Amino acid sequence: IVGVLGYGGGVIGRYCDLPEEFPGVAHFHTVRINQPAGFYYTSSALRELMDIWDKYGSGLTNFHGSTGDLVLLGTQTDKLESIFAETTAKGWDLGGSGSCLRTPSCCAGMSRCEFASIDSMEICDTLTHKFQDELHRPAFPYKFKTKVSGCANDCTAAVARADMSVIGTWRDNIRIDAAEVKNYASKMNINDEVVGMCPTKCMSFDGSALKINDKDCNRCMHCINVMPKALRPGKEKGATIMLGGKAPIVTGALMSWVIVPFMKLEAPYDNLEALIRKLWEW
Repeated sequence: IVGVLGYGGGVIGRYCDLPEEFPGVAHFHTVRINQPAGFYYTSSALRELMDIWDKYGSGLTNFHGSTGDLVLLGTQTDKLESIFAETTAKGWDLGGSGSCLRTPSCCAGMSRCEFASIDSMEICDTLTHKFQDELHRPAFPYKFKTKVSGCANDCTAAVARADMSVIGTWRDNIRIDAAEVKNYASKMNINDEVVGMCPTKCMSFDGSALKINDKDCNRCMHCINVMPKALRPGKEKGATIMLGGKAPIVTGALMSWVIVPFMKLEAPYDNLEALIRKLWEW
């Protein structure tokens, strides 16, 4: 087990089974860097990171790991402290690894997507700063990963890959533009492509008017994806909180399940932080 002084996470030890035969990769440690929310970088920020990595590492990178983090692949034990010192001097920090809080990650949210019901980037950034100590000083019996998706399209695959999934949603009615529904009806078969594909069968279309039984709607986004000009999410926006998603090798994948159907999420997100801390304590 290797790492940097004072941190319990952020470095994954990798060793070759044949160090005498392949001395160049006798050590091949992985360093995780905490990514910015939404994976936004300036070119100058990338260059400064890569200059450090060219100096101390193999030059191999993974942008990004399957659950987040800027991953630097391949360095030696005696280089770890230097990498840590120079990256943190530039304002970066290590991500989470091992049995601890993992680096929160999110979709691009409101910065690029018109369907986002929550500011996924701000939530992710806020949680990262609130829980920075837990990221680096593991005290958990098992890892805990949070992912934030702005809507049920779930572009971060949070439902399948995160211990806690925060999924943007709404709790009032889907907004319908009747004129745009008629425009779509002239170009597509709404009954086949929208009504027939509704997982809760809460929709009907008589050739002119689209009706939705919103009490049965599970906010899956399919109808909005297919007819974005005619249908929009409701105005009372928040998030569904889900738990338990993971993809273990032995027992098979598990999808997360709903624990809080609807939570209003507004800065500084103290209600979400309080829930997470209570879950951890339990």
